[in-house]
Amino acid sequence: MAEINSQGYGEEPSGNRQPDRPDAPRVRFAPSPTGPLHIGGVRTALYNYLFARRYRGTFILRIEDTDRQRYVPGTEEYIVESLRWCGIDIDEGVPAGGPYAPYRQSERSGIYQSYAMKLLDSGHAYLAFDSPEELDGLRREKEQQGEVFQYDHTVRNSLKNSLSLPSGEVDKLISENVPRVVRFKMPAGREVAVDDIIRGDVRVDASTLDDKVLLKADGMPTYHLANVADDYLMKITHVIRGEEWLPSLPLHVLLYEALGWSEAMPRFAHLPLLLKPGGQGKLSKRDGDKLGFPVFPLEWKDPSTGEISPGYRESGYFPEAFLNLLALLGWNPGTDKEIFSLEELIREFSLERVHHSGARFDPEKARWFNHQYLVATDDPTLAAELKKIVVEKGYEAEGRKLERICSLVKERASFVSEIWEQASFFFERPGKYDEKLVKKAWKQSTPGLLEKIAGIIAAIEPFTAESLSLEIKSCLEKEEIGMGSAMIPLRLALVGEGRGPDLFTIMELLGRQETVDRIRIAIEKT
Repeated sequence: MAEINSQGYGEEPSGNRQPDRPDAPRVRFAPSPTGPLHIGGVRTALYNYLFARRYRGTFILRIEDTDRQRYVPGTEEYIVESLRWCGIDIDEGVPAGGPYAPYRQSERSGIYQSYAMKLLDSGHAYLAFDSPEELDGLRREKEQQGEVFQYDHTVRNSLKNSLSLPSGEVDKLISENVPRVVRFKMPAGREVAVDDIIRGDVRVDASTLDDKVLLKADGMPTYHLANVADDYLMKITHVIRGEEWLPSLPLHVLLYEALGWSEAMPRFAHLPLLLKPGGQGKLSKRDGDKLGFPVFPLEWKDPSTGEISPGYRESGYFPEAFLNLLALLGWNPGTDKEIFSLEELIREFSLERVHHSGARFDPEKARWFNHQYLVATDDPTLAAELKKIVVEKGYEAEGRKLERICSLVKERASFVSEIWEQASFFFERPGKYDEKLVKKAWKQSTPGLLEKIAGIIAAIEPFTAESLSLEIKSCLEKEEIGMGSAMIPLRLALVGEGRGPDLFTIMELLGRQETVDRIRIAIEKT
């Protein structure tokens, strides 16, 4: 019999969805299309996805686009493409569809208005007619007194709302279509207690909280009302979201109660922040710009400024490495293992092993992950990617040669682009020679020695690394010439510097004529 954990699900994992199970979890990733998806958002989506897959549940993508002032065109498509690139499959929502459509909040405004009316009718909410200018004036007054203005139980009965005004005055304001919002009536003297899966017992005195706006003057809901209503209507069982939403938790719990949905309230789990490489503060785009690493999954072009921000995909990261990296930023598998396939992550993931404290982002560790995946990738796959670069540079190369090149240099690279950097000499003759190495290794006798080696190379059969090694080493032994006296200048002639894999393999891949030509060019130029 499967053991039951604190999340309420048996420990038998599976990557196969069984949405017809009545106890299967339903989770959602609900980003706002107000800008490109941050890697912290991708991690939130990933944790939701892993949880859903482990317990054979449903992963939903919901777009929370009620903030029309901050809406940025193209971001919804960016979010969907980002998840697709990562390999996070959307079971339900945008653009997959499903039984609780529509999944864009801007298309559900009538639903929220009905729930706002229900809260007004039950006395859990009230109409507020205070203008933005009036509220700004109150904030300035408090600031001058060294205090902060908060629209709460201590001031609401003295402000311009349906709690303080006579009913006739309220009706008059409504009939005159005076702009108004719906505010939640935060109960005074009430402690809100929630058992968060990650953080344990969370308790907040509701008296310290303000009366949040639920429905704006334009009829659109705020995050709070729309979020709670949609989670209820879409039968969400677990809300797994970032730590920044923890202050909203008491209000959301109270909304479930006020709407009569307490029995259907989901379990909550608030994820730790992704921190700057230095460990202090939330990771931001500015950190990436300053230190030279992406903070977005895909490249993003700002539609208003034209500014282009780099993405992990365009920077050469494997999506599998990117997900592996994010999974371990805040979650501990309980072992020293660091490399996980997606299937292994699904099998091992548990919210109970998610950290409470923030996770520091390390760009060098990100490179390390990609290196591990690059080295583990088969040579034909890498060769196909390298060929794109080779062709772009204006060269040709057959697949087998590219595969051998990848095999030779991939241990020295973290990205396919670095394979090109490590192996460009296979396609481009040296334009110059390392001056320090020339001074150190290029002697008066070097040209004659290299000419002799060129003669051996011109006649050797078969033209393989093994034959070249045997014949050239044999010649050097007979002439009583040290290997370094010949090999270093020879590498200079072929590569231009003192790097690269086995020299005889380089010769074989360059071919007889190219090898001889490079030696003789080096003799002339050096």
